Amino acid sequence: MATPKIVLSASRDIPFNKLVLSQANVRKLKAGVSIEQLAEDIARRTLLQGLTVRPVFDAEGNETGVYEVPVGGRRFRALELLVKQKRMGKTQPVPCVVHSGGLAEEDSLAENLQREPLHPLDQFRAFQTLREAGLGEEEIAARFFVTPTVVKQRLKLAAVAPALLDAYAEDRMTLEQLMAFTVTDDRARQEQVWEALSRAYSREPYQIRRLLTEGAVRASDKRALFVSVEAYEAAGGAVMRDLFQHDDGGWLQDPALLDRLVAEKLEMEAATVQAEGWKWVEVTLAFPYGHSRGLRRLAGEPVPLTEAEQATYDALHAEYERLEASEPAEAEELDRVARRLAEIDLELRRLEERPLVFETAEVARAGVFVSVDVEGGLQVDRGYVRPEDEAPVEPVAPAGGEETSADPTNGGGGAVAAQPAAIAGGTTSEDDEGLRPLPERLLIELSVHRTLALRDALANDPDTAFLAALHALCLRTFTQRPGASCLELELKSAGFGVQPPDLAVSAAARAINARQRCWSTQLPSEPEALWETLVGFDGDSRAALFAHCVSFGVNAVHEPWNRAPQRAAHADLLAGAVGLDMTAAGWTATVDSYLGRVPKARILEAVREACGPEAAQLIDHLRKPDNGQGGRTAAGRQRLAARDAAPAVGASGRRRCWRRGRGGGRRCLPAGLPDRQRGGSGCWRRCGPHRGGRRVTRKLRSGSGRSASVLVSGGSS
Repeated sequence: MATPKIVLSASRDIPFNKLVLSQANVRKLKAGVSIEQLAEDIARRTLLQGLTVRPVFDAEGNETGVYEVPVGGRRFRALELLVKQKRMGKTQPVPCVVHSGGLAEEDSLAENLQREPLHPLDQFRAFQTLREAGLGEEEIAARFFVTPTVVKQRLKLAAVAPALLDAYAEDRMTLEQLMAFTVTDDRARQEQVWEALSRAYSREPYQIRRLLTEGAVRASDKRALFVSVEAYEAAGGAVMRDLFQHDDGGWLQDPALLDRLVAEKLEMEAATVQAEGWKWVEVTLAFPYGHSRGLRRLAGEPVPLTEAEQATYDALHAEYERLEASEPAEAEELDRVARRLAEIDLELRRLEERPLVFETAEVARAGVFVSVDVEGGLQVDRGYVRPEDEAPVEPVAPAGGEETSADPTNGGGGAVAAQPAAIAGGTTSEDDEGLRPLPERLLIELSVHRTLALRDALANDPDTAFLAALHALCLRTFTQRPGASCLELELKSAGFGVQPPDLAVSAAARAINARQRCWSTQLPSEPEALWETLVGFDGDSRAALFAHCVSFGVNAVHEPWNRAPQRAAHADLLAGAVGLDMTAAGWTATVDSYLGRVPKARILEAVREACGPEAAQLIDHLRKPDNGQGGRTAAGRQRLAARDAAPAVGASGRRRCWRRGRGGGRRCLPAGLPDRQRGGSGCWRRCGPHRGGRRVTRKLRSGSGRSASVLVSGGSS
């Protein structure tokens, strides 16, 4: 029996005014459908696909000459729009396929369901073909109603190594993985990474990007910010960019060129600083923490504000106080006020951080450290005197013109006339005129009696004992001249031979350096005047300064060559006593510096101990932050790192707020500083509550009883 032959429906050109939209069209929702764009496309390249129509019959079953359109509703509406815009005539013939059998709804449904979308790779290659034909990215984007960024992305995907495109076409690679390979244009490197990952268990996009950018420098690195990416590219450097994810400006592929540009720019800046008359200038990308220890810091005078700057300062202060006192009811108004407060704070800080002026004689013996700060800006730290560059101390002659020398054994009882040393039990000529010197042995014995009596007296006067200890500690901490005190109290400050790369810019390091600078401006540079200055401080100020000096003696560093379990145990007790919370103190655990080196079993054990077995099960399959579960895992690891570093007590240090002398703006100072410090220049910055946002510390307690601190900014408590 012969197989029946298929007869296709006839096609004809039908005037547009003889067509009507059928109610049998199954596409009812118009979400995401742009009739305007389709009309523009038809106007540019005419109708590429005809309509499927059915004749309309009258009551007697005769054709009326009108046809309804069940298939091609979007095209019909686009043509209708062109007619309304008078860009197409009403009688314009439209190519149509006339179908009369079956149901109109079935035709509409089949046309939409059986439509096969274009494979993304075919789209990428089609865009590439148009680009090779001479069309620009902007022109391609205009013709297909997409953004130029989309065109660039498609062209970037089409430029990946052919072997990788074949893997994507065969579904051996996902689109997200293919996107990750576009970070670099080196096809050989792309194939090398894919070959290496093909034998790995996990082939996440973040791993591909990490391997492709290995050895490159992020554009957000402080070196790139210092010289600028534009200058790097002008010098011939290549930059890798990710068109599919935020990449902070990309990756610089030539670290050697970048380091050379940084060194050249630093040397130019150092030459400018050297011209100011400094004895020495040390230049490096970043100095280690504690690099200025043992050097005396010069106390310069800040350049006073000009009349215009003072007027601006007062106006900004007045506006700050007015906005701070206001209570906006609307959330949008609250955000606007917070943004304005932040802007004013930056302006005030710029006006307060005045350059310092030093004495010419001091500049000639002092030096400068020139480096790059964490934000990529030039950091110039002026005014440090090395011990060997200190001016020699001239001996002070008494009124009678005799030279004196301080006897270290006399208990600080004053100078003794410098005479030829007398031998114990020796005699001198009775003919000698004037007072004869005391024998050396007698001086020692007298000073021993005085020392012992001074010890007993000091033990019965705690306030003076505290002041004497503070005096000795300040001599060691600020002047590096401990010999100016009769109290043999030595404070050893351990150095850090092994330092994390970000130690110098950590929150704790910045706070310590700021506190050291602020105290240095309040203390005299000459040791002889230090005692009187400390006597003038109130009790709280002395306590705060004493705590600052004593803090330099803390050594809780794990040292494999120096096993001291008692010291580590005491460090734990001390951390609990001061309420140390590493997370609240500003320390953040990163994958590179900490989390990536912690064994997974150790992390799970810590989570199980702190949060219970359920939490440990949730993160049993730890992954990087790029995947779907990374946010929860990264946060959990950070809490674990903080727990391992110190007890999570969550307490905060004492602080109190002052109003500054100039303009009355609020500042947050450590408790105990003298009132006269309120008028200092640029020492104190606004605390959280005075920046326009609310900072609320809440205590959360886990099932195991451990506490943690949560900081909420900008919201209400």
